[in-house]
Amino acid sequence: MPVLTRLTSADVYRGFVMLLMMAEVLHFGEVSEVLPESTFWSFLAFHQDHVEWVGCSLHDMIQPSFSFLVGVVLPYSIASRISQESSFNKVFVHALKRSLILILLGVFLRSQYKSQTYFTFEDTLSQIGLGYPILFLLGFRTQKVQISALIIIIVGYWLAFALYPLPEANFDYASVGVTKDWEHNLTGFAAHWNKNTNLAWAFDQWFLNLFPREKPFFRNGGGYSTLSFIPTLGTMILGLLAGNILKSDILSYEKLKKFVILGISGLVIGLILNRLGICPNVKRIWTPTWVIFSGGLCFLFLAFFYWIIDIKEKLGVFSESNRNEFDCSLLHSRCTWSLYLKIAKNSFRRKLCYYFRASLSITRSWRIDLTNLLPASALAI
Repeated sequence: MPVLTRLTSADVYRGFVMLLMMAEVLHFGEVSEVLPESTFWSFLAFHQDHVEWVGCSLHDMIQPSFSFLVGVVLPYSIASRISQESSFNKVFVHALKRSLILILLGVFLRSQYKSQTYFTFEDTLSQIGLGYPILFLLGFRTQKVQISALIIIIVGYWLAFALYPLPEANFDYASVGVTKDWEHNLTGFAAHWNKNTNLAWAFDQWFLNLFPREKPFFRNGGGYSTLSFIPTLGTMILGLLAGNILKSDILSYEKLKKFVILGISGLVIGLILNRLGICPNVKRIWTPTWVIFSGGLCFLFLAFFYWIIDIKEKLGVFSESNRNEFDCSLLHSRCTWSLYLKIAKNSFRRKLCYYFRASLSITRSWRIDLTNLLPASALAI
C-alpha cells in the first residue's frame, strides 16, 4: 500500500476557516454601530455575522466549508483506514462511533449553562455527525452513484418544502418568533422557505418535543433546524467529489480547472435559482440553492488554496516543520475589545479619531487546532 501524503491545501483551507471563527472576538459589529457612516467598518461587520435570511456573508461560509472539507478528506481517510483495518465492518463501525461522538458533542455544547440536557441538533457538529455515515457509505460507491445521491437530495428536499402548505391567513406569527410583515419574509412561491413556517420547522416541533425539555419547543430563534443535515449531506457529497478529483491521477492544472468550472457554475446556478424565486438562497435552513451556491464558493476556495499551496508551493509562512497541525493557546474566555471614540471639532472640519484598546481578563486558555495558518513563533506571547 503506497504511503498517503497529507493534503496541505485542505489543511490550510481548514485553518482559514478557523481564523474566520476566531475573528468573532474582534466585534467589528460594535465598531460599526459607533461609526455608522463608515463603509469600511460596515463591510467588516457584515462579513463577521450571519445574514438575517436570504443571502451570504463570509461568516456564513464557515459551516459549509467545514462540511465540504469533511467530504474532501474522506477518500484519503478511507484509504488510510482500510490499510490499517482488516474489514469493511470495522471501518464502518469506526465511522459510526465518530458520528455519534459528533452528535453528542453538539448536544453537550448546546446544553452549557442549561439546567438539563438541551436536545437540539442544528449545530455544525451534530449536522455533520447525522450525515456522516451516509457519506461514508457513498465513499465506497462510484461517482455516478454519488452524483445521483446529490441530485436526489437537492431535488427531493426542494420538493418536500414546495409541497408543504403555506401558513393560513390567521396564522400566529408571533408564536414562532417572527412577524407577518417581517422585512425578510418572502412572498409567492418562495414563501415556502420562510422562517419558522416551513417543513423543517414543523418537523422540529414534533421531533424535538420527543426529548425531555424544560418547556415545549416551539421555534428556533435563528430559524435553524434538524432536517438541515440532509442538504448538509449534499454539501459533504460535493466535497467528496472534490476529494475524488484530488486523489485522481489527472494533471494538477486539470484538477484546478475542474474546481474553477464547478465553482463558477455553482455560483451562477445558485444566483439564477434565487433570482427566479424557484428556491431562495438561505443558509439558516440550508436550502438546495444554498447547497449549490455555497458549494460553488467552496470549490473556488479549494481551488485557490490548491493552486497556491500544492501547485505553486508558495508555502510562505507555512514552513515545513509547521505544515501539520499545531496547538495554539488563545486568550479566549474573557477576551474583550474596548472601543474608545474621540471626536475633535474646529472651525474648519470635524475630525473623527478612534482607536482600540485591548482589555484582557485571562481566566482560561482555549486549545485549538489552527492547521498551519501561522508559524508557531507568530503566536508566541
